[in-house]
Amino acid sequence: MTRRFIAWIAVPWLGVALATEAQTPHPKALGNIHPAGEVDRPEMVKFIVTDPASLPGIVVDETSADLVGEWQYSTHTPPYVGLGYLHDMKAGKGSKSVTFTPTFLEAGWYEVRLAHCHNVRRSSKAPITIHHADGDTTVRINQQEEPPLGHLWRTLGVFRFEAGRAGWVRVSNDGTEPDKVVIADAVQFLSSAPPKR
Repeated sequence: MTRRFIAWIAVPWLGVALATEAQTPHPKALGNIHPAGEVDRPEMVKFIVTDPASLPGIVVDETSADLVGEWQYSTHTPPYVGLGYLHDMKAGKGSKSVTFTPTFLEAGWYEVRLAHCHNVRRSSKAPITIHHADGDTTVRINQQEEPPLGHLWRTLGVFRFEAGRAGWVRVSNDGTEPDKVVIADAVQFLSSAPPKR
């Protein structure tokens, strides 16, 4: 029998106390600048997923992603996964990225989903690169539009991955608007049938 140890942790700069499994903010990310409890869409708070481990499939949250450049935490616009989400602060365009690398126990086809909150302050052309067994696929998504799955998730497609840690998904701010932010939160990989050709 496997036991899961859950602890309540306070995260003062996020303004929340969460029941979590050793979630800690990314050490390279800057802290949240919004006061505790300040959100712009209170009706969306109920869609926050506080525990990434409660989700099906493989979920990689920003807490274990690889960051290039300065990214800042926020909880101002729910929903989000885990402790919050990261944004690029409208700065360093073309030089910042967040890479989510899963560990696949077995090779196969996986539906790849990206979590992000939305509003008019987001980029309308955020580039997302999926590195899979058959190469790289880059799609641009509109983070101003509400994700269709649970108000939080957007499907990027179905891709083939080898077992291990060779695959990844990268959110970058290359080619995005100078007055808009790019959001990086979490990526989910769900076992899937191969796409129909």
